[in-house]
Parts: sequence; C-alpha cells; structure tokens
Amino acid sequence: MTTENPYAAPQAPVADVPSLDPAPPLWNPNAAASWSLLFTPTFGAILHMKNWRAMGEPAKAATSKKWAIGSLIFFFLIVIVAVALPDSKALDRISRFASLALLLVWYFASGKAQNGIVIARFGKNYPRKGWLKPLLLALLAVIGFFVAAVIVGTIIGFLKRVA
Repeated sequence: MTTENPYAAPQAPVADVPSLDPAPPLWNPNAAASWSLLFTPTFGAILHMKNWRAMGEPAKAATSKKWAIGSLIFFFLIVIVAVALPDSKALDRISRFASLALLLVWYFASGKAQNGIVIARFGKNYPRKGWLKPLLLALLAVIGFFVAAVIVGTIIGFLKRVA
C-alpha cells in the first residue's frame, strides 16, 4: 500500500526557488572575501572551505583547501625571497602586484561562486556564524607570520655576516 496522496498537487524541484531545507550556519562568503583583502586569500579560502563542508560539498571544500595551502605557500615564498635577496623597490612592487593578482584570481576562480550558490540554495536569510573567533585567529596568524619572518630574516642576516 502506498502512502502518497493521489489528490495532492504534483511535486517538482524548482531551480530558482531557495531550498526549504534548513540552512546550516555559514560565514557570509562575500564578507569572507572582503576580509581577505586584509588577511590574504588564505583566510577567505579557509572560511569558504568550512562553508562548503557545512553545505555538504566535499569536492568544493577540497578545492578551497588547495587554494588555502597554495596561497600560504605563496606568501612564505614571498617572505623567503624578500629576506634572501637584497632590498629592491622592483621586488617590492612585484610582490605587491603578485599578492593582489593572487587575491583576484582566487576570488574570481573560486571565491565568488560560493555567494551565488548560498543565495540560490538558502536565500539571503540563512543562519550566520560569528566573526570574532575567525578574525582573532587571523590576527594571531598574521602576527605569528611576521614574527616567523623576523626570525628567519635574523637567522639569514646572521649567516650572511658570519660567511
């Protein structure tokens, strides 16, 4: 015996209507991208990765994780190059341009899509996660990054003087 009501209206999924499924708490993807101007694309990619996981999208979460790791490696390489090579205005300009280019490429290749998907699935009124914890962690990470850069720079400078 079937439990379907033969007199009920037909049911069909409609692509342009937000889902009626309850939305998981998410960080606003546009705000995460905006905070990436200050805290690098690594920050935005990590928050987007966590959003993808909450939405049940492991493949997209893996892509965001790759962006986070790649941008982190990029910034470590920038610091190593800046410390190892002599001071140069050209090197400063190149590193600034490359950092901005990385941010734009991340945003248009990966970051921007999440906002459209969140709005399509859940509309604009979905539960939001708080910003205090990620922003404090990002601030601590930036401070730690600069402390590590100073330590590496000091060690390299000492080694250059000794040699």
